[in-house]
Amino acid sequence: MTENADKKIYWHLPGFCIFRLLNQVLFNLMKDHPEYFNEGYTVGSAYGTFPGAIWNGGRAVIGITQKAQIESTLNIYNSRNIPVRFTWTNSLIGEKECYDTYCNLIMRLANNGMNQVLVNSPALEEYLRKNYPGFKMISSTTKRITGLDKLSEEFDKDYFLVVLDYDLNHNEEALKKVVESGNAGRCEILVNEVCFPNCPRRKEHYEQQSRMQLEYDAMTSFPCLNIQNPRTFAECMDRPAFIKDTEIPEYVEKGFNNFKIAGRGMPESYVLDSYIYFLVRPEYRDLVRNKIQTSLRELRNRAAAGAGNKRKI
Repeated sequence: MTENADKKIYWHLPGFCIFRLLNQVLFNLMKDHPEYFNEGYTVGSAYGTFPGAIWNGGRAVIGITQKAQIESTLNIYNSRNIPVRFTWTNSLIGEKECYDTYCNLIMRLANNGMNQVLVNSPALEEYLRKNYPGFKMISSTTKRITGLDKLSEEFDKDYFLVVLDYDLNHNEEALKKVVESGNAGRCEILVNEVCFPNCPRRKEHYEQQSRMQLEYDAMTSFPCLNIQNPRTFAECMDRPAFIKDTEIPEYVEKGFNNFKIAGRGMPESYVLDSYIYFLVRPEYRDLVRNKIQTSLRELRNRAAAGAGNKRKI
């Protein structure tokens, strides 16, 4: 990143596919009313997957997306100069799975020099670097790197960004080490993770989600330590890893300028709450929430009416 880019604060948003309507409404509002949003805040990317892509990790997403829909979704973001970031973090991908037809189709359609890839599997990373060198490679938080030496090693590799493990969000020693190594601008911080702090089974859970994605299995459960807790934004704010909106300037002052909003696998209300809290000036939050909800309702009503007319024909 250049010195000029460092003056901006980049936010990486969830669910480029599942939350595309919400994201579109947000983008339009940011363009039309920049005064509603915190100064210097801009969208750095939207991350996620198209349903059914076996390279996907972190959260299993079952289904399929037609080619025309893939192209249309990519255009929603890229036409606004917003990169799409694929969560190709399935840790169980080997050489055989690298040749998956559907995933390679997605990569070819998105291969315009703008888009990005989150990686975890060494085999897939090697394949992507060789066959799709135009994509920026990002080290995923699903690697669960919490040791400081391992973290330093990760920054020594050829990654555009390294997503920090959420358990290190307030670890002053880790943050200081990243800053002193000159890598604060290459470090992305996950601000609103809902998972159990210092979870001993988090990596195992990621592997289970990877297996579910590979096997198109949407039914397998996981004995999560967090399963009984309410998964709301209000509950998330009480987590030790949560970064308050008032703390963001402290990170920026140290040189960090990439922040990730979690939300894959969460309800739209959680994602909207996160957007309002982190991106919008406090005095405009109620106004922005109302505008977004009104726009979403109108768009969905219009879409439902259109679908109804098609059925009548």
